[in-house]
Amino acid sequence: MRVGTLNLASGRNAGGRSADAAGLRAALAGVDVDVLAVQEIDVAQPRSHLVDQPAEVAAALGATDWRFAATVEGTPDPFRSWAPADPPVLAGPGDVPPGPRYGIALFSRRPVRRWSLLALGTGRARLPIHAPDPRTGRGRWWWFPDEPRLAVAAEVDGCTVVGTHLSFAPHTAVRQLARLRRWARELPGPVLLAGDLNLAGPVPARLSGGTRLVSAPTYPGANPRLQYDHLLALGPLTASAADVRVLPVGDHRLVTATVSPPPGL
Repeated sequence: MRVGTLNLASGRNAGGRSADAAGLRAALAGVDVDVLAVQEIDVAQPRSHLVDQPAEVAAALGATDWRFAATVEGTPDPFRSWAPADPPVLAGPGDVPPGPRYGIALFSRRPVRRWSLLALGTGRARLPIHAPDPRTGRGRWWWFPDEPRLAVAAEVDGCTVVGTHLSFAPHTAVRQLARLRRWARELPGPVLLAGDLNLAGPVPARLSGGTRLVSAPTYPGANPRLQYDHLLALGPLTASAADVRVLPVGDHRLVTATVSPPPGL
């Protein structure tokens, strides 16, 4: 099974412009994966042409089943607090977006027996980000608050794939990773954790007791120096044909690998 993870950054390119629906499909046309975890994905956001990005990503991948989990309702705005989706819910094919949303998604070309969702909480840290002023359109630095974090699990033949995006504050990300490890013990194994964990290099594998299936820098996408994007085996899984490459969208590199359970599992 070919599995991957991608931080989509709302479909923005290296120049900071978001792709429209056609551009998003074109950017992902060469991505051949069975399951893909995607972070920072928009639904009906003005900054990304009001595109239903999960639906467009699914179409580009040929994913027959997928789920989107909103971490933020409305449009993220540095002038006011972000409203978390409360309670968080999973949306899938055929669901009509109720309004602007932002969050994570998990896509599958294979049948999914069951979907699950875990809330991971929110950190108190703020991150300096250079972004357009929504009043003037000019770039400036903002202190963005941390957002609520979630994890989505898809039970497919041979394993359970968990997609997530952990906090940018390392101490909070460590706590969230510990919660994920406990949750993984309740899921049909082996479990594969895929996502932007905001923890560099070997750290997530060491903390989780998992196996790092891909070892390569992934961030920033144009000239990567750190690996924040991981495929971690929490159980007896092996990987081959690992690949890390830049795409026309996203500010991280796409990470993919072919994952196999032990014979007879």
